[in-house]
Amino acid sequence: MAEGLRERKKRQTRQHISDMATGLFLERGFDAVTIAEIAEAADVSVNTVYNYFPAKEDLFFDRSAGVVDRLSRYVRGRHKGESAGAAVLRELREVVEAVSPTVGLFEGYTAFMRVINNAPALRSRLWRIQQEELEKLTETLREDAGATSGDQLPGLVAGQLAWIHSTLMGWIGREMCAGRDAVTVSREALGLLDDMEELLGRKVLEYAVRPLE
Repeated sequence: MAEGLRERKKRQTRQHISDMATGLFLERGFDAVTIAEIAEAADVSVNTVYNYFPAKEDLFFDRSAGVVDRLSRYVRGRHKGESAGAAVLRELREVVEAVSPTVGLFEGYTAFMRVINNAPALRSRLWRIQQEELEKLTETLREDAGATSGDQLPGLVAGQLAWIHSTLMGWIGREMCAGRDAVTVSREALGLLDDMEELLGRKVLEYAVRPLE
């Protein structure tokens, strides 16, 4: 369905507030910026900010829903005859090879990570996002494999795939913060993915294969 005028205005307002907040956070740090200052910069009321972003951390991680659902989307979109693990590895290789900013391969990533590292509240929220991603992936695998509630395998497989994702993101973040070129980091990250795949067992790599028919 086409986006209506009301929905478009709400989306634009939300994005404007987020953009203003991000600029202030990058300039002054997360803890030094108040909601009132964000509202003033975005030319909206404090209540309007809270209507779109219930917590201050939501302003920084405004796209966290996409991160939480990332690995689950990869699994749900896997090809016929492809396992859940193979789909995750393939998708991660594709975004890394494309030097995608979604995995931190962009010039401003150092400033972004500096804000997180200097704010305990953001580090805590990042950890929670990673936990939500793991929980979401576990549930997706359980549903796709038709596993019972007492079956531990979906959670074990999800843990391994989430480890690959978090290790990849952490490594890219450290390399980018060291001032390295995104294209070079991308190329080396592909090698890291190969190394991690070799560490996975058969149960992980062959779990939840999508039927050919």
